[in-house]
Amino acid sequence: MNVEEIRNYCLEKSETTESFPFGESTLVFKVAGKMFALLNLHYPLSVNLKCNPEKAIELREHYSDITPGFHMNKRHWNTIDIEQLSDDTLLKSLINHSYNLVSKKKNKKDKSSL
Repeated sequence: MNVEEIRNYCLEKSETTESFPFGESTLVFKVAGKMFALLNLHYPLSVNLKCNPEKAIELREHYSDITPGFHMNKRHWNTIDIEQLSDDTLLKSLINHSYNLVSKKKNKKDKSSL
């Protein structure tokens, strides 16, 4: 996937917003004000995605293109080298996983306020 395809895929998700809180080279996607994806727009292209800690370790062991989250909590975030990862289905799955982790927390918070 290229940058525009990733951007469009993230924005298709319910309640997703985009912004540049860290400067013009990092596009951040949020759901309910919480980050689920940080897209590095400079070479090498990469995306940071939230991940279940156990799954994060498994992915890093299986794919050399997936490493601990750059400038993020290494336990909960992975960095995916977009230039090297050729599996678009896997990337979409990882974006979905990140989005679901963050939006699930939002839904729990909403239910507790009832």
